[in-house]
Amino acid sequence: MLSCKHQQTVTKSKDPSSTKPEKTSNSLKKQYAIKLGVNESDIKNEMLYQFINEWQGVPYKYAGKDKAGIDCSGLTSTLYLKVYNKTISSNTKALVGEVKKISESDLKEGDLVFFNTNGKSISHVGVYLQNHKFVHASTKKGVMISDLNEPYFKQTYVRSGRVK
Repeated sequence: MLSCKHQQTVTKSKDPSSTKPEKTSNSLKKQYAIKLGVNESDIKNEMLYQFINEWQGVPYKYAGKDKAGIDCSGLTSTLYLKVYNKTISSNTKALVGEVKKISESDLKEGDLVFFNTNGKSISHVGVYLQNHKFVHASTKKGVMISDLNEPYFKQTYVRSGRVK
């Protein structure tokens, strides 16, 4: 499988007995408004942020597709199925062909952002949120939110796309 080929580190999974408490709608909006640096009123797709809340911190696992471990394309395809009810590929290279190319300045919540992290070709994908932030599966920290303006992502960013 080609998805996130560069990312073959496996991290230990969390203790399954430790679960995050359910957040109320208002506290979830507040939490993600702070993380994204936006107003609470800008957090409109509660299903998206509930999904991220439930998956945040899940460890990285190459070709993983569940909460025991997940890779970047597995996270992206699972998010799309659960939040947008759309089936998309769980392979990073295939995802490039499934999107309409858009400019970075046209990014909207739910668009995909692609990176060349292996020095050869597109090898990492995330889902854009707001305010230059995106959710992805990191090899070191698992599912997390990062900023496109971080030097690493500025250097490795290749393109963006909107799912057709």
